[in-house]
Amino acid sequence: MIIIQPSGGLCNRMRVINSGWQLAQERKERLLVLWNCNSELNCPFDNLFLPIEEFKLINIRSVADPRKLFYQKTARSYLTNDEILAHRTPKGRLDSDYVRELPGNIYIFTWEQFYPSEDYHLFRPTQELQERIEAMTTQFGTSCVGVHIRRTDNQPAIGKSSTEHFIECMKRETAEDPDTRFYLATDDFEEERILREAFPGRILSNEKRCLRRDSAEGIQDALLDLYCLASTRKIIGSYFSSFTDIAADMHKIPKIIAGEA
Repeated sequence: MIIIQPSGGLCNRMRVINSGWQLAQERKERLLVLWNCNSELNCPFDNLFLPIEEFKLINIRSVADPRKLFYQKTARSYLTNDEILAHRTPKGRLDSDYVRELPGNIYIFTWEQFYPSEDYHLFRPTQELQERIEAMTTQFGTSCVGVHIRRTDNQPAIGKSSTEHFIECMKRETAEDPDTRFYLATDDFEEERILREAFPGRILSNEKRCLRRDSAEGIQDALLDLYCLASTRKIIGSYFSSFTDIAADMHKIPKIIAGEA
């Protein structure tokens, strides 16, 4: 059995689960996911996504949960971020020889991706969230560009992808297509205010969103942002952001990184 305890935020966890699913397929073993509701992401999996038939998932609320401790203590292999990074190839996947030699009952606790994520078919938003996503995306038309501005605790993104860089990229889009509108996903309301002033009448967003990761509402709003970004024709994103990367990867849409474009 492969036991995965994904860590970090929403997109890191989605990438880890996808990686675990691919590892389980490669080894022809069952997959179990332990979804920990904590300050990083305080929302049960089933409040975000429909049930997944391909593997078993257990919501836990403490690292001291007896079920988690049982699986951890009975595992024959324990992989952390360091183990994954030490055995991950330049192509982003675990080395085949290393995978082959791992004894059964593998416990993996990580926020690191260890197989490239080619699709996200495992993740289907709940009906309520899907209805909210569709209500927003029906306003997009054919010329909507996604904008993801990451601030708060992501120092690489703040340093590399400045507000000015985003505005430059967005101006190029409106110059190429005067009908361009933008779906904005950001964890900083001041950034939204600045962009609304710079591009009056062109900004769409979930204006009443909650930004707290330690609340179910905040994570549900983050999921809505993710799927809305993935429904645009292109994404202008933040440097060093898994949220930007997954939003583009989900539907294979082009992305540019503000500060690098």
